[in-house]
Amino acid sequence: MNRVCLVGRLTAKPELRYTGSNIPYARFSLAVNRTFNNAQGEREADFINIVVWRRQAENVANYLDKGSQVSIEGRIQTGSYTAQDGSRRYTTDVVADSVQFLDSRRQNDNRNSEPTPYDYQEPSYSTPSASANSMNNVNVEDDPFADFGDNVSIDDNFLD
Repeated sequence: MNRVCLVGRLTAKPELRYTGSNIPYARFSLAVNRTFNNAQGEREADFINIVVWRRQAENVANYLDKGSQVSIEGRIQTGSYTAQDGSRRYTTDVVADSVQFLDSRRQNDNRNSEPTPYDYQEPSYSTPSASANSMNNVNVEDDPFADFGDNVSIDDNFLD
């Protein structure tokens, strides 16, 4: 079985092209964070080439931009070609059957209207003060679990 599920952020705006028979396709690279830190304590990412076809390719090209978060379901496809220097080159792509947009429309609109630094650095979070009102002032956009992908639940008995 050849199935792939990925969640990550686009490294650049998708390129929309058309085949000789006028079938649209889009190519882009997806940065997917690894679940562990390297020896220096830094989180690394893998950069995976994605290809999407037809109507979904047009949607991806029209509505996504660099830094957009998406979920991809598809399959791995390998290929090869002869480069201009005569050497044989091998390729590995994920052919997406499904692309789900994970950012809100507001996040995408903000991303398209103002420059944002998506260099895949871990965000820094300040520790809230111990005051009773600190929990009321939490900014949802500063959620350290925003890229986690699943809901995080902590049992009240955990602290006892």
